[in-house]
Amino acid sequence: MKFLLPSQGMKTTLMQIDLVWGDPDANRRRNDERLKTVGDTDLVVFPEMFSTGFVTRPAGIAEKDGATLDWMKTRAREYGFAIAGSIATEEGGKFYNRFHFVEPTGKVTSYDKRHLFSYSGEDLTFTPGDRRVVLEYAGIRILPQICYDLRFPETGRNRLLPSGVPDYDLALYVASWPVKRVDAWSALLKARAIENQCFLIGVNRVGTDPFCTYTGASVALDPFGKTLVACLPGKEEVVQAEIDLDSLAAYRASFPVLKDIIAL
Repeated sequence: MKFLLPSQGMKTTLMQIDLVWGDPDANRRRNDERLKTVGDTDLVVFPEMFSTGFVTRPAGIAEKDGATLDWMKTRAREYGFAIAGSIATEEGGKFYNRFHFVEPTGKVTSYDKRHLFSYSGEDLTFTPGDRRVVLEYAGIRILPQICYDLRFPETGRNRLLPSGVPDYDLALYVASWPVKRVDAWSALLKARAIENQCFLIGVNRVGTDPFCTYTGASVALDPFGKTLVACLPGKEEVVQAEIDLDSLAAYRASFPVLKDIIAL
C-alpha cells in the first residue's frame, strides 16, 4: 500500500462511464475490469449513483446491504488508491444520495446530497443532507458535491479558516447530468473553480437510462478555470489530472480574492 506525502500533489483519475440501469452487481463487475486499466493514480472518481444509475424511485433499487461500499473499501485497499463516488443508499427506512470517499486505509468520509433535484422528483423520495463536508486526504482538503449542488454557489463557497487560508483546495462534483443541459454543466464547473480559487474535478456519466441521455463532458480544471484534461463527449473514457498544491498556494498568495468575501 502506498501513502502520499502532502508535498507530492495528487494524481486523480476521472471515470467517465456508462452504467447498467438498476443493477449494482453488473456495475461492480464492469468497474472491476475498468480498475485493472487505471495504472498509477492516487484517487479514482466515479459518477453519481455509479452502482445503479440515477434513480428517483429508489425502493427496491437503492442499496441497503452496503455491498458497493464494501467493494470500494476492498478495491481501495487492494490497489492502494482512494475511490470516490455516490451511491443510492437506503438506511433506517430513508433514502440518501450518498457520496463516499474511501481511502486505502479503510477510512470512509461520507456526504449526503443537500440539493435534491426537485425537477425530477428526487426530493420526494430522498432525504437531503444537513451538513457541509470537507475532508483531508494526502494533505489536500477536498469538498465533495453531487450534481444539482453545482447550481448553488453558496454550497460550494470556499470559506476562510481562522488561519486565513481557504478551507478546501479541490472540489469534486459527481453527476448524472443530461445532454440537453450540458452547457450549464460546463459553464458552472468553470465558475465554481474560478470563484473559489480551487482545483475542480467534475465526473459525469455517459449513455442512457429510461429517462435521459448523458454525454459526459467530464473535466478537470485549474483555479483559473482552464482545462487540465477533458473527456471526449459521449464516450466511455478514463483520464488523469495532476493536482499541484504548490501552484495553488502561489496563485492564492499573489491574488488573494477570497479574503474579500462579504458574509451576507
